[in-house]
Amino acid sequence: MQQPSRDDLERWDRQHVWHAFTQMAAYEPLLLERGQGSKLFDIDGRELLDGVSSLWCNVHGHRHPHIDAAIRDQLDRVAHTTLLGASNSSTIRLARRLVELTPAGLEHVFFSSDGASAVEVAIKLALQYWRQCPRPQPAKICYVALADAYHGDTIGGVSVGGVERFHAMFEPLLFEVLRLPRPGLYRLPPSVTAATACEHYLAQAEALLAEHHARIAAFVIEPLVQAAAGIVTHPPGYLRGLRELTRRHDVLLIADEVAVGFGRTGTLFACQQEEVSPDLLCLGKGLTGGYLPMAATLASDEIYRAFLAPYEQSRQFFHGHTYSGNPLAAAAALASLEVFEQDAVLERLPAKIACLAQHLARISQHSHVGDVRQCGLMAGIELVRDRQTQEPYPWAEGRGLRACRVALEHGVLLRPLGNVLVVMPPLAVSLEELDQIMLSVERGIEAATEART
Repeated sequence: MQQPSRDDLERWDRQHVWHAFTQMAAYEPLLLERGQGSKLFDIDGRELLDGVSSLWCNVHGHRHPHIDAAIRDQLDRVAHTTLLGASNSSTIRLARRLVELTPAGLEHVFFSSDGASAVEVAIKLALQYWRQCPRPQPAKICYVALADAYHGDTIGGVSVGGVERFHAMFEPLLFEVLRLPRPGLYRLPPSVTAATACEHYLAQAEALLAEHHARIAAFVIEPLVQAAAGIVTHPPGYLRGLRELTRRHDVLLIADEVAVGFGRTGTLFACQQEEVSPDLLCLGKGLTGGYLPMAATLASDEIYRAFLAPYEQSRQFFHGHTYSGNPLAAAAALASLEVFEQDAVLERLPAKIACLAQHLARISQHSHVGDVRQCGLMAGIELVRDRQTQEPYPWAEGRGLRACRVALEHGVLLRPLGNVLVVMPPLAVSLEELDQIMLSVERGIEAATEART
């Protein structure tokens, strides 16, 4: 069979591939052909630094030999087996390793295929738990989430999500969620300072929980950082305070670490930074090192026991995915966790985090940069029309997109969140590569903001 030409591929890409979160009327194909380390190469051989870890999931770089070898070894045994009434050794070993590494008390692992599914699982587990626990509370059918939250694009994930631009269209399909303001440190409410922000936001949470706890099943939160909201960092102590409030008011805490887990914030899991153990923990993206689709929802023993009963009582969890616990993905995930140790990934992060901070300090002085936000090796740079008034650029002007196009011309692949430039390279990025990424970001900002129309 004759191989398609470059023109064929571009034409078919426009004609047949419906790209997520992309206006196809304006789509320009970017055909990525291979990767090595922190670099990607397009079909013409052009070298691009992967500044967003292939949508925040690539941890150790592309084509890591240890992960490659683990997948090949698994492929020589079996590619897929079901978890419905059966199991396989790779998935079992991965479940055990996740229990060992995640915050204390999370003893049971439910596998799914992507981060949104992991959140959907947690939402459904919480509801069923309150109907089957030793003191059933069937009125608990409501959830609490933050403004501008993003928890995936399933109906449950969209319901607890709070990004109106993404989700307003689907409002007729969504269930009730009580919404709290996002606890950011930029554009603070009047009379609130960075020093008092944590206390202010926790007081709001306490008032809501005190009034509605009898009907709240769970509080869903991204620990430390709301990634898709624009890398919105929370005040130190906010997560810990929420854990205490949810326990006091008998509400489950669901920690969505799909974006912030696996070293992204500087520790293996974000919850560890404030010594928090949630009732349910959602993992995805970096779980397999960015190789294969896989997600997991970890649950406490208390939740798990509520699902145990004689078969005829039908208390089991009626939810599942064909590829849940896929052995190839499990092998990749196990290998990725081994790389964290073999390559001393977390031990090498402080120097990279400091390098990123130095670049952000310089960029923060730009006349159209309103705020820079960093947690570990993830950063958001918010572009504004007026730095003094914090007036944003109109969304339709696409300033973030303009900046990313210029960065691409300088060899760095980025993807913005509106007016926020997101920098989230693989944890394996070198200091020299990080320098190149940030200099390209700076050029993009300068080009995108030089015209104020």
